[in-house]
Amino acid sequence: CAALGGVCWGFSGTCGQYLFSRFEVSSLWLTCVRLLAGGILLTVPALLRHRDSVLGILRAPKDLLRLICYGICGLLLCQYAYMTAISWSNAATTTVLQNLGLLIVMGYTCLRVRRLPSRREGAALVLALAGVYLLATGGDPGHMALSPRGLFWGLAAAVAVALYTLLPQSLLSRWDRDAVIGPSMLIGGVFLNLTARSWTFAVSRPLRGWLAVGAVVLLGTAAAFSLIMQGILDIGPARASMLASTEPVSATVFSALWLGTTFSVTDLIGFAAITATVFLLAKSE
Repeated sequence: CAALGGVCWGFSGTCGQYLFSRFEVSSLWLTCVRLLAGGILLTVPALLRHRDSVLGILRAPKDLLRLICYGICGLLLCQYAYMTAISWSNAATTTVLQNLGLLIVMGYTCLRVRRLPSRREGAALVLALAGVYLLATGGDPGHMALSPRGLFWGLAAAVAVALYTLLPQSLLSRWDRDAVIGPSMLIGGVFLNLTARSWTFAVSRPLRGWLAVGAVVLLGTAAAFSLIMQGILDIGPARASMLASTEPVSATVFSALWLGTTFSVTDLIGFAAITATVFLLAKSE
C-alpha cells in the first residue's frame, strides 16, 4: 500500500505537469479542484465509518481550530506549493525537493528535545544540501539550472510538507486518522475555493485534459492518501516512508517516458542524494 501510494502521488504530479504544459492550466485552479473534490471523497467514508470521531472533533472548539489550521496551513499550502513548483519546473524535481521537508522535521525535533543531530541525521543533511546544489546549479555554480521560481516553490513545498507532518500530531493522538484527513482537506478546499473565487475561472479543457484532472483527484489524492495511511497502519511510519519513496522514482519515470522530460546525469545524482535522506531519516531516532 505504501509503495503503491507513492506511485500514485508521482503519477498525479506528472499529470499536473501535463496540464500545465499542454493546456495552460493554473496551479491555483487545479489545487482548488483537487482539494475540494478530494476532501469530499475522503470525508464521506470518514462520516460513514468514523462518525463519532468526526462529530467529536467538530464539537471540541480547540480541536476544531487545530483542524482548520491543519487544513489551511498544512494541506492547502502543501498542495498549492507542490503544484506551483511543478508549473515552474517539472514533477520529478519538485517531488524530490519536497522530501527536504523531512529534514525540517528533523531539525524541529532536535530543537524540541535539545539535542544535536546524530551522525546518520548529519549525513542526511549533507546529502540533502549536495542534492539541492546539484539540482539548482547542475554542478556549475556560475549559473542556475533550475529557475529561481521553481527552486523557491520547491523549497516552499518542503516547508509545507513539514507543517503537514507536524500540525496534526495532537489530533492524530486522540482521533481516527480518517476523521482528521478528510474533513481537514475539505476545509482547505472550501477555504481556497471561496478565497480564489474559483467559479469565476474560465475553464475549457478537452477530454484528455479532464482525464488528467480526474487522475490528480482520484489517484493522487483519494487513492494515494488512503493507501499511504493504510501502509502506516500496517507497517509503521518508518517503513512506510521508505517504501513511499517510489514517489520521486515514479515521477521521474513518468515524466521521461510520457512527457519526454530530459534529465542530466547531475540531475539524477541530485535526485539520488535527496532521496537517500528518506532512508537515513527513517532509520534515525
